[in-house]
Amino acid sequence: MRRIENIPVVILCGGFGTRLSEHTSVIPKPMVEIGGRPILWHIMKHYSQYGFHEFILALGYKGDYIKRYFMDFYCLCRDLTVTLADGKVSTHDYRCVEPWKIHLIDTGMGALTGERLKRTAGAISGRTFMLTYGDGVSTVDLRKLFDHHVAMQGLVTITAVQPPARFGALEIAGDRVTGFKEKTTLKESWINGGFFVVQPEALDYIHGNVMWEHDPLERLAADGKLFTYKHSEFWQCMDTLRDVRYLEELWDSGAPPWKIW
Repeated sequence: MRRIENIPVVILCGGFGTRLSEHTSVIPKPMVEIGGRPILWHIMKHYSQYGFHEFILALGYKGDYIKRYFMDFYCLCRDLTVTLADGKVSTHDYRCVEPWKIHLIDTGMGALTGERLKRTAGAISGRTFMLTYGDGVSTVDLRKLFDHHVAMQGLVTITAVQPPARFGALEIAGDRVTGFKEKTTLKESWINGGFFVVQPEALDYIHGNVMWEHDPLERLAADGKLFTYKHSEFWQCMDTLRDVRYLEELWDSGAPPWKIW
């Protein structure tokens, strides 16, 4: 297993985000802002805090928007001097710029997650890699996740999370309501939390334009090559406008759980 500094992070950024059409009719889902920054930036900051600084963004729908964002990122994060006579631009190191290397890979408009992942193989270059989606934040300890993957010696480790319940629950005795429970997590359920560690050999399980979450992972499980890392603390996806508003509320509180930087 290689040093963590050599481990790239693949982020799937190409979906249509149809359940968030209020935003995604104009911008791709990973660029929806939380606290004035794209959720993609929040995800990358999380990985960066654990020493992962190389990113492979699998682009699709409105991928040019993401390309432009990172093309402009260097200048927008620094102070500038512009000489109008000749168009010369000078930058000043007054502000910190992230230590990121970013590969922006066009994986096609119609590609499903499996095909999208396979099309990043050239940038992965046969390395162990991290994998996640461009629409969720959490407090997953990425170093512990990585170390767990190494210990299991499988091809893929998937982070299992307990999803937040959408509604409060009734406390019932017979036919009588005796009280109410606030929204909590579904303690008996574990779902795909979207934070993976993957060996390059796992890409051989992807055949055709398929969902990564279906046939490839099912066959990896059948072959005993898929392991889980359980995370029971904060995790939140951004599927709907309601989710966006919830994440904004957490950010505005001044102590969003996922902000470890």
